[in-house]
Amino acid sequence: MTRSAEGAGEVPMEKRELFSRLAMFPPVFVRLDGRAFHRLARIRNFRKPFDDRFSDAMCTVCTALLRDSGMNPLFAYTFSDEISLFFDRLPFDGRVEKIDSVCASFAASALALALDASAPLAFDARVVAVSPEAAVEYLAFRQREAWRNHCNAYCQHALISEGMTSRQAASALKGTGSPGMHEMMFSRGINLAQTPAWERRGVLVCRAAVEKEGYNPISGETVTVARREIRVNRDLPLFSEPDGIALIRSLM
Repeated sequence: MTRSAEGAGEVPMEKRELFSRLAMFPPVFVRLDGRAFHRLARIRNFRKPFDDRFSDAMCTVCTALLRDSGMNPLFAYTFSDEISLFFDRLPFDGRVEKIDSVCASFAASALALALDASAPLAFDARVVAVSPEAAVEYLAFRQREAWRNHCNAYCQHALISEGMTSRQAASALKGTGSPGMHEMMFSRGINLAQTPAWERRGVLVCRAAVEKEGYNPISGETVTVARREIRVNRDLPLFSEPDGIALIRSLM
C-alpha cells in the first residue's frame, strides 16, 4: 500500500521540538555555571586563589542581566564562575528552553565583552523551582558552596605552590572537609575566616531604592525623586542567619 501524499504519516516538524512547551511557574532561580573557565583563568593569567578582576567582570555580567537583558530578574547572587538569578515573573510564558538559552547566551557574551576575551565563552543553565521560603534555603545552600569553594581554592593553591601538581593537590584534599581545610591554612599563617567577604560569601547584585535631587521645570523648585539603582553588595551576611534571611526577604 502506497502513501497518498509525500510525507503522509510522518511526525510534523513542529512536534519534533520535544521540550519546546516545557514551562515553569515562578518563583524560580536560573543558575548559570561557567564552562571550562580554568582555561580562561590560565589564558588571562588571573591571580590565584582569587582575582578581583574576574569577580568584577562577573558583577558586570550580573548588572547587565538585570538591566539590559530584557529578562528582568529581581536580583543575582554570584561566586566563582556561578550566577543565580531570581525571577518572580518569567518571560516567554515560562518556557524553560528559551529562558535557559537566552540567560546563558547573554551572560557569555556579556562576560566576553567585560573581559575583552579573544576566544568564545560559554555558560550552562538550569532552572530551579522554589517557593519564597525555599528561595532563602537555596541561597543559603549556594553560599555554603561558596565557602567550600573558597576553602578548596586556597588549599589547592597552597599545595601547588609547595610543589604538587594540580592532580596531586586534588587527591591530597579529597575527603577533607571545610574545617580540615581551615586548619590546614591556619597552620600556614592564613585565617580563612578573615579573607575578603566576597571570597567567602559571594556577591549580591540587586536593585535598591535611592533618593536624588531633581528639578521641577513647572514649579521651578528642587524636588526629591525616588529612583532604583543597581547595587553590588560585597559584604554579605550569612544567608542562614537572621540578618541574611531578612535581606533576602526584603528583595523578594
